[in-house]
Amino acid sequence: MAEVNEELIVKLKQLIITRLKLMDMTPEMIDTDAPLFGEGLGLDSIDALELVLGLEKEYGVIIPDAEVGKKVFQSVRTMAQFVADQQGRT
Repeated sequence: MAEVNEELIVKLKQLIITRLKLMDMTPEMIDTDAPLFGEGLGLDSIDALELVLGLEKEYGVIIPDAEVGKKVFQSVRTMAQFVADQQGRT
C-alpha cells in the first residue's frame, strides 16, 4: 500500500470541484474523510461517472467496475489511496 501525501489529496479535491463544477467550494471545504455520497458531499451516480473520467484522464487509473468504484469513492482519502496504489507512489 503506497503512502498518500497531502499534495495528492488537495489535487483530488480540486479535481472534484472542477469536474463537478462546484465553483462555490474550495479544497479546504471538502473533508478528506467524509463520505462523498449520501450524507457527506452528497454526490450522485452522474457525479461518480464524472469522477471516473477525471481520474482516468488526470492520473491514468482505471476503475473497472461499480464494486471497485464503491470502495474508491468512499472519501477523498480512499480516492487518494487508490491513485497512489495504482501509480506505485511512495
